[in-house]
Amino acid sequence: MKLKYLLAVLIGASSYGILSTFVVLAYGHGYQLGEVVGTQLLTGCILSWLLAMYTKLREKRKQGTNSGGRTANLTDSTAKSAKKLTWKQRLMLMLVGTPTAITGLLYYYSLQYIPASLAIVLLFQFTWISVLIQAISKRERPNGVMLFTLVLLFGGTLLAAGLMEQGGAQFSAIGVTFGLLAAVSYSLFVLFSGKALPSVNPAYRSAWMITGGLVLVFILFPPHFLFNGLLWSNLLLFGFLLGLFGAFIPPVLYAIGVPHVGEGMTGILGAAELPVAVMMSSIVLHEHVTALQWIGVVIVLLGVMFPELYKRSKRRLVTN
Repeated sequence: MKLKYLLAVLIGASSYGILSTFVVLAYGHGYQLGEVVGTQLLTGCILSWLLAMYTKLREKRKQGTNSGGRTANLTDSTAKSAKKLTWKQRLMLMLVGTPTAITGLLYYYSLQYIPASLAIVLLFQFTWISVLIQAISKRERPNGVMLFTLVLLFGGTLLAAGLMEQGGAQFSAIGVTFGLLAAVSYSLFVLFSGKALPSVNPAYRSAWMITGGLVLVFILFPPHFLFNGLLWSNLLLFGFLLGLFGAFIPPVLYAIGVPHVGEGMTGILGAAELPVAVMMSSIVLHEHVTALQWIGVVIVLLGVMFPELYKRSKRRLVTN
């Protein structure tokens, strides 16, 4: 497993950690759920298609260079990427992309009923949900390393979110339900994003997946902000930031890394979202983060690093 694929997933997950801060700021300006998610996916979709167009242009130049020299035949990888997607494949990618939009809708909706600290705890249940889905699909039990890692992640998440100090007084049945549904949706995205046409160039895959999510959101929430002038307010800035860090960077990096990393490891690396979210809330929103919460952040980071550290130590013992 190459380091660049691990870093791709890790950076993609960290990008998700920035979103909650921007969503809180957007709600503070009076914007609604459909407007926030709609502008996020719209800007993310535009950025993704610009990347796809740039990738296609590069491929054409490469093909022209190959055909002009002695090596007239394309390599296998170039030939695969040069093939046009069928509409069946495009629709499949659009369908796979819908969990991205659903996750955003469910998670952002839960933020209207429960504190952000509790919402992110519920979202982070995707760690064990991803492992459970993988275990059921492969009909095998998680090993001891994976179980120990999940214990670290779960315990650290509770501390980092400040749930121990807040108690259960702020629990809302609606908020908790939607937070857990967001975790399930995110787990499905992690699962399907790595299996949907992995041979297709990640730029094309991401563009069609985000397009599918955008279509779903516009069906559920008609984009009135495109015509009433609201888009040209601060909503455009929030939409760009959310689209960049939520709908563009993570899907692209996940499309690159997940097929090589695997769903189980992707679920673990995704825990990097939590410490990033805590740091952003402290720096940007000026929220008070206690020492107990920072201890939780450290535990989560240890949980993220533990599987790879364990593998490396095991390899050293074998080689020695």
